[in-house]
Amino acid sequence: MGFLLRWICALVLVTATYNPTDWNYVRWVRQTYPDQLPLMVLLGLLLLIGYIIYLRATLRSIGAFGMLLILAVVAALIWVLIDYGLLDLTNRALTQWIGIVALSLVLGIGLSWSLVRRKLSGQADVDDVDE
Repeated sequence: MGFLLRWICALVLVTATYNPTDWNYVRWVRQTYPDQLPLMVLLGLLLLIGYIIYLRATLRSIGAFGMLLILAVVAALIWVLIDYGLLDLTNRALTQWIGIVALSLVLGIGLSWSLVRRKLSGQADVDDVDE
C-alpha cells in the first residue's frame, strides 16, 4: 500500500504540472499570466518543492542509471503493446498520458526503492550516521 500511495502522489504532482486537459499549472499560467502572478509563483514553488523531494529521493535510491533503466522498461512495455496491436499512439492525448504515467512511475519507484530493498535484503540504506 505504501508504494501505491507514493506513486499516486507522484502522479498527482506530474499531472498537476501538465496534462492534456485544461486543468494543469502550465496551461493556467499561460492563460492568466499577468493577472495572478503572486499565486502563480506560490503554486510554482510548491510544485518545485514536490519535484525536489521526489527527484532527490529518486536520485539517492536508484540514481540516474536506475531512472533510465525504469524508463527503458516502460518504453519496452509500450513497444510490446504497440507490436501486439493493443496500443495505438496516433492519439496525442493518450501519448501524453502514457508519458505522465511513465514519469510518475519513475518517481514513485525511486521514492519507494529503499523500502523495497530493505524488505528484500534486510539491510537499511544509511547516508548519514550520527554517533
